[in-house]
Amino acid sequence: MNFKIGIIGFGLIGQKRAKNLGKGTLIAYSDINKPSEKNSVIDNAIFYNDWNDLINVKEIDIVIVATPNNLCFEIMKKCIKHKKHILVEKPAAKNSNEILELIELSYANDVKVHVGFNHRYHPAIIGAKKIIDEGKLGELMFIRARYGHGGRIGYEKEWRANPEISGGGEIIDQGSHLIDLSRWFFQNEFSKCLSSAKTYFWDMKVEDNGFMILETPSQQTAFLHVSCTEWKNLFSMEIYGKNGKIKIDGLGGSYGVETLTYYKMLPEMGPPKIQEWIYDQEDMSWQVEINEFYNEIIENKRPSVGLNDAMETLKIVEKIYTDNNYDYST
Repeated sequence: MNFKIGIIGFGLIGQKRAKNLGKGTLIAYSDINKPSEKNSVIDNAIFYNDWNDLINVKEIDIVIVATPNNLCFEIMKKCIKHKKHILVEKPAAKNSNEILELIELSYANDVKVHVGFNHRYHPAIIGAKKIIDEGKLGELMFIRARYGHGGRIGYEKEWRANPEISGGGEIIDQGSHLIDLSRWFFQNEFSKCLSSAKTYFWDMKVEDNGFMILETPSQQTAFLHVSCTEWKNLFSMEIYGKNGKIKIDGLGGSYGVETLTYYKMLPEMGPPKIQEWIYDQEDMSWQVEINEFYNEIIENKRPSVGLNDAMETLKIVEKIYTDNNYDYST
């Protein structure tokens, strides 16, 4: 089946999605500004300045929402009422209450909503999950992860620095990825949260660094740090079980070559047995992700990464902001 796709929000991520549609065909796209440069991906697609017009196009099966966070809720509400399936970029909304309403609405209209936590589809992450699911690490104990970038000139004036648009800073941005991955690896929700959210460098109302210690009811712990004062882009995640450890480094591009290292603890302990995988090919996570969504629609399955995942992640984000007196509720 060839799905007909519409994209709302045609910035960096929207254009990346357009280039990675797999068997889908881009029918229309919408943004406040029409791209001025020639782009073969959009040669045969219709441009709409108003996203409402795009949703009214009957032949569109799936709408990809790649807008700032404050626009997601209203766009998805209308998509659902028009029976359009949705792939929405994380965090999918500004707050968990919006997500709860969308969950109820999507069930009532039999619409599938996939949330774009695309990091789950990176090869090192997939490889790590396979090792964990095969029981090679044994019972998981804790996760230690860092994710950061260095911003750019004028970063404090971009939409991510405006809480009315973004709903927060680094914790809702890169932090939501680490929280989601930790939930996924632990296969559990977090019941305790200690945190520190700080604005150290950028002259903006949202935090530029977030430090989190999250704990499940079974006392598994995720120790997470996200930052836009990292200066050199970084992704590092270590997962510790009672029988070994996994280390994931890099995401490709400016984050460095993606690698997965498995440290197997031996019965006599001492130095572990080490296996390493290097993934230096083109990033295919976006295409792997949407192909899975296509199959879920065809097979009438619930999305593997859905609105409930977004809601649980946003609940943690909101608790951190409340505990640190950052009021992004408006």
